[in-house]
Amino acid sequence: MRTRRITALLAGAGVVTLLLSGCMSWFLPPQPSTTSVPTGEQVDADLAAFYGQVLVWRACGDGMQCTTATAPMNWEDPAQDSIELALVRQPATGQRKGSLLINPGGPGGSGYDFILDSVDYATSERLQQSYDIVGFDPRGVGRSSAVSCYDDPADFDEFTYGIAPGTTGSDEWLAALETSMEDFGRDCLEFTGPLLQYVDTISAARDLDLLRAVLGDVKLNYLGYSYGSYLGATYAGLYPEKTGHLVLDGALDPATSDFDVTKTQAVGFENALTAYLTDCVAGSDCPFRGVEQGLTRIQNMFASLEKSPLPAEDGRELGVTTFFYAVILPLYNQDNWPYLSQLFDEVARGGTSTAFLLADSYNERNPDGTYSSNSNEANIAINCLDYAGQADLEVMRREAAELAEAAPVFGTYMGYGGLTCEHWPFPSTRQREAIRAAGSADILVLGTTNDPATPYVWAQALADQLENGHLITYHGEGHTAYNKSNSCVDDAVDDYFIDDTVPQEDPDC
Repeated sequence: MRTRRITALLAGAGVVTLLLSGCMSWFLPPQPSTTSVPTGEQVDADLAAFYGQVLVWRACGDGMQCTTATAPMNWEDPAQDSIELALVRQPATGQRKGSLLINPGGPGGSGYDFILDSVDYATSERLQQSYDIVGFDPRGVGRSSAVSCYDDPADFDEFTYGIAPGTTGSDEWLAALETSMEDFGRDCLEFTGPLLQYVDTISAARDLDLLRAVLGDVKLNYLGYSYGSYLGATYAGLYPEKTGHLVLDGALDPATSDFDVTKTQAVGFENALTAYLTDCVAGSDCPFRGVEQGLTRIQNMFASLEKSPLPAEDGRELGVTTFFYAVILPLYNQDNWPYLSQLFDEVARGGTSTAFLLADSYNERNPDGTYSSNSNEANIAINCLDYAGQADLEVMRREAAELAEAAPVFGTYMGYGGLTCEHWPFPSTRQREAIRAAGSADILVLGTTNDPATPYVWAQALADQLENGHLITYHGEGHTAYNKSNSCVDDAVDDYFIDDTVPQEDPDC
């Protein structure tokens, strides 16, 4: 049976707001098609055609323009083949300072859709006045040359929602998981082809430099959420002299290991769940009597679903993996906590509607069984190249016990990560290490104190690593802070992009 492990949960602002936020851009008059003049900078001869390309923009929505750029598939051998990168932009509504490229996270999130559908959620009106707001799909994602791992959505349904045999960590469960991931990797190679080897973040960062140049910007202006912070930090490490204004919101620690990522996230989600329960029991319509009682009940729900999955009307079954994603999605944003009360109350009564509504939103699955994006496929493909895991069974069992102790509700179901990429067609290409970006411009790093997906300690670590990193702390709940927390955060970011103002110290928002 095809099943997947609960893998890295580095979803970003665009990925996790599809169900519950969706702010549309305000109407702008249609813009005429225009061209972007590249910088004309000197590059190696085999890259000259890529860096010298002229982008032709066409109208594609309310004031939006779209185009496609071409990049080398393999940056180490540009002549091997080329790929396409899809871009969308909203032209500056006032005096233009340049282009501002946006990445919503993932890995696997569509920056194209994020800006096309939710530019006001991604950026403030002040930024829209001063910059062309540019969304792009990184290599392997969405409308760009993309990872694909199936031709029948039913097969991906089985992989995403199928029930693994045995209990978590049992020999039967481990064997099924290993076979499933090996089959999945083979299918991804079959349907994606050679591109699958080159969807790593370093290659994506080199694409980012190409986009900077063909947009006509001497320096990169960039706003990256969640995984987008990792992409931005990677860029700064490769091209410190080309950094203009970089804001990394919901930051990752580039030096942390695959297991450390998993453990820190498990604790982060556990803390966010505790915060939800504390808020819930203080109200009048809570399905729990107390925080500890609530944690125990939720833990028992997971155990019950692992033993006896609940049938849904469409023939799927609600097991622990689907329930896990249903629970963690509302934890990304405090405004969505009411969905948790509805979810827990319904599952306690044997219902599954809310659980599948939330899990389907997380997985970007449509009601007809198709998928609106390839975000899950791209997520696994990119992470398998970015993280070097290990699949020693003794080590994994020890790590699984450590996870369960650190986060009793979530940690139990987040172990055995080494099997995810053990049989991936291509080995990891990156060593996890600190990024210093010596000689870069000032870089703002945003961290939220109770961010469940990219915990605050990562923002602290990245700001310390960067030679010119500046930490901005938001004391609050939820994943990422800019344009969704308070004016202290928003003003600091906008002033930096527009007026070149760098906080002298953490404003402690």
